[in-house]
Amino acid sequence: MGNSTDRAAISEGIGVSVAALDALEREDAFLATGVGVGAGVDVLQRRYEIRLERLELTACLEAQLAAMKARYAAEAVGFQEAMTPADASVEDRTYAEMSAVEEIAGVLTISSGAAAAFVDQSRRICSLPPVFEALAGGAVSWQHAKVVADETEGLTSAGAAGLVAHFFDPDAPNPARGAAPGDLVPSRFRAKVRGWRERHHPESIEKRHVKGLADRRMEYTPDRDGMAWISLYLPGDTACAIWNRTTATARGLQGPNEPRTLTQLRPDIAASLLLGAGMTPSAEETAAGAGEDVLDPSAPGTQGSVTQAVTGIGKVPTPRADVLVTVPVFALLGLTDEPAVVDGFGPIPASMARKLVAGGAESFYRVLVDPRDGAPLEIGRKNYRLTRSIKHWIRLRDAQCTFPGCTNKTPDNETDHLTAWEHGGTTNVSNLAQLCRKHHRLKHHSQWTPGRATSKDPPGWTSPTGRHYNPDQQDSEPTHWPPGSLPPPLQWAVPGECRAGRPASRTSRSRNPTTKRQ
Repeated sequence: MGNSTDRAAISEGIGVSVAALDALEREDAFLATGVGVGAGVDVLQRRYEIRLERLELTACLEAQLAAMKARYAAEAVGFQEAMTPADASVEDRTYAEMSAVEEIAGVLTISSGAAAAFVDQSRRICSLPPVFEALAGGAVSWQHAKVVADETEGLTSAGAAGLVAHFFDPDAPNPARGAAPGDLVPSRFRAKVRGWRERHHPESIEKRHVKGLADRRMEYTPDRDGMAWISLYLPGDTACAIWNRTTATARGLQGPNEPRTLTQLRPDIAASLLLGAGMTPSAEETAAGAGEDVLDPSAPGTQGSVTQAVTGIGKVPTPRADVLVTVPVFALLGLTDEPAVVDGFGPIPASMARKLVAGGAESFYRVLVDPRDGAPLEIGRKNYRLTRSIKHWIRLRDAQCTFPGCTNKTPDNETDHLTAWEHGGTTNVSNLAQLCRKHHRLKHHSQWTPGRATSKDPPGWTSPTGRHYNPDQQDSEPTHWPPGSLPPPLQWAVPGECRAGRPASRTSRSRNPTTKRQ
């Protein structure tokens, strides 16, 4: 579709959206007068629904305008390039583009850096027709389109096209399952896109992780009102374990006599651990209290003492917080380098997963997956307590609170019966779902209604006004097979229910060796 056709289609769509908003405005004005309204019409309910419909149409209109804005920015830079002489030097071309970016920054009243990022994102989105058409049609927001622009950076043209086809073309091989991109909040959509990118990136995650590991750091940023930010750039498994540990500790401290919220407790716990653990402060505090000089690491004769004191701190222990690690069995055996997945974080290198599983991380649970389609097979654990193993299975299937738009991934999300026990509901994975405390309470005190779940898919939801939200299904894919091996024929069914802590028994006469419990 040519640029002029694009603009005409977007303009037409904008006109349709504006006309629909005008129609709702007229209906609302009619209801507000109360004259001629039928006796069976709930005026307040309908005016409430009109507000929701207006919001929906406004979001669509914003996406359409964002598409038009992106097209204009891409074309402006394109015209600037066309005006640059063909024999211009690289330096002249660079300054011509910089000039156009600065013009755009002035027109939009944004910084040069923001304008440069916007132009880059706009050009990338316009170069991916399915994404641009979804944005122009109001099917996705500018935030969703930016996710694709960000995550396709560094990919080849074929790689970017493959990513876009997976999420935007229902006829593509192995298309994304569950909710459409525009039906997911941007952070959830980014997690799915990033997961696909990690599995299909031309450079292995092992190599990219080595580069990222060398860049780990701590940053300190003063803020207003006497506050400041401390941030850590760490390996994903370590960061995830720190978050889960502080959350679990905070939950344990909560009670009727604890006024602090969970959000307030987490930084207090982290500060307490950082300032009170590792280095023994007594020597320094005692010296300071007695009026003595505190050890200076640069002073002669003190370097050895300081080095000895900090040696234990610099060694990062194996994470011990309760985390599920989904690892393809061939990657676990070291036969492939396919990424594993840490619950609550996302893809990690296979070497990191092997370290977690084999390195004494007592509260990490190995999850073996079917090499044919990536579906989970079993969860490694030390005991056969049914409730605990089912809870782990639900965590693995749902990945986060299943309520529409919620991104709460903490391990203490609650496992709720979709159909209440007193109403005939059973305790199996098809009648259970993960909910954060906030949405667990909302479910029991409102008309938000969950749909049915399966052993592989979480439930969808229906709002009090009848809007249905599809479940956010995970993007499982067949695992990588070692070079020279051939996948076995399909001989047994994917497990249906989780009983006694394991999937339902398989019906094959000959077991696939990749499903063997280790």
